[in-house]
Amino acid sequence: METPKFISKNMKMVSYHDLDGRPGFKLAMQQVGDRWYLYMGHFWHRGWTIMDVTDPYKPELLKFVQGPDNTWTLQVNVADGLMVTALERIFGVPGRDHLWGGDHSKPFAEGVMIWDVRSNPADPKLLHHYKLGDFGTHRNGYFGGKYLYLTAMAPGFHQKFLVILDISDPENPVEVSRWWYPGQHLAGGEKPEYLMYFHGPAYPVGDDLDNPKRLYLPYGRAGMIILDVEDIRNPKMIGRVDIGDFGSVIGVHTVVPLPERNLAIMTTEAILEQERDPLNMVLLVDVSDETKPKPISSFPIPIPPEELGLKDFQDKGGKFGPHNIHMPHFQKCLAPIGNIIHACYESAGLWLYDISNPGVPVPVAYFIPEDPKVRRGPLPHELATQTEDVLVDARGYIYITDKNHGLFILRHEPEE
Repeated sequence: METPKFISKNMKMVSYHDLDGRPGFKLAMQQVGDRWYLYMGHFWHRGWTIMDVTDPYKPELLKFVQGPDNTWTLQVNVADGLMVTALERIFGVPGRDHLWGGDHSKPFAEGVMIWDVRSNPADPKLLHHYKLGDFGTHRNGYFGGKYLYLTAMAPGFHQKFLVILDISDPENPVEVSRWWYPGQHLAGGEKPEYLMYFHGPAYPVGDDLDNPKRLYLPYGRAGMIILDVEDIRNPKMIGRVDIGDFGSVIGVHTVVPLPERNLAIMTTEAILEQERDPLNMVLLVDVSDETKPKPISSFPIPIPPEELGLKDFQDKGGKFGPHNIHMPHFQKCLAPIGNIIHACYESAGLWLYDISNPGVPVPVAYFIPEDPKVRRGPLPHELATQTEDVLVDARGYIYITDKNHGLFILRHEPEE
């Protein structure tokens, strides 16, 4: 396999794997004994890949698990020996659904699958397929313990909202509660003011995952939402950041609380390719008063290195702007978030920011792969790097995926 070239600062490429021609998307990991297993969903292929990355210099593809046809299988979580995989109708711009690989004239699968990956980490055993009777689920949250937080679509609702499942018995999940932003419950006579939807995942705060006190929600155009879930059967909104006219139509894409620092990381998502989105951003939010969360700083927009010959990453092709950030999901095999934030910027690759001083985030490293040579999927329109997801393991190895590249494994090597 040919290893792509790259431009970097304070970053080392450890290895590259082309994933048998299936570009990866969402990443998850578990450690079992002395073995490290990486799991991923895909944009253009229906199913999930399992890799052994015990030796990050020689990653080994163990298995591709086939998923249902005509269905997005983008999202995956792994914790407590369970793998949770989202099933979702493939969405796209009306009349251009083919660009995402879907066919709305054909059947699709929906809901969420719960798998056993404790018995055999490389050979998942399906325990349950939970269905909601609509278009499926997106970026679900499972961190271990009792609760699975679904980004769900169900009859009678506008777009995605929060459904909490108790999966103490993973073969028999039980719905605990629902929460939606006012205006989403169409069957109850509500009317949405705009495209409001829960992107996910819900991120819990508290000393016990089985008894969370708060959930932080990235809620699209409705902004960042903080829920009181001390009574998990009756979630209540206690705080919100309204993003106004900032960010794309996607709105708030990710929220990760840093409770020990009274901060949260909040990002929007770039979505447009051939025109500039409204200003997308990565913000640090002061949540010392959860009823009045306030943004205190914005990450500087990546500036193209001189060797790229660009004035603006917007001119590079594809999407430019924030997407996923590293999220530790309470897993011991994943690196906790300290002062370094790992952020995917699509055509700008991966950027690392130092938040030692939360009021002044500073870019300290980047890794920008060359544009792909081979088209694996219909997007982006112009064949350009599109760094999608990032995960950092507890050993310090960094994993990133791309719409048309394979898997990059990296290390941050800061200047002394």
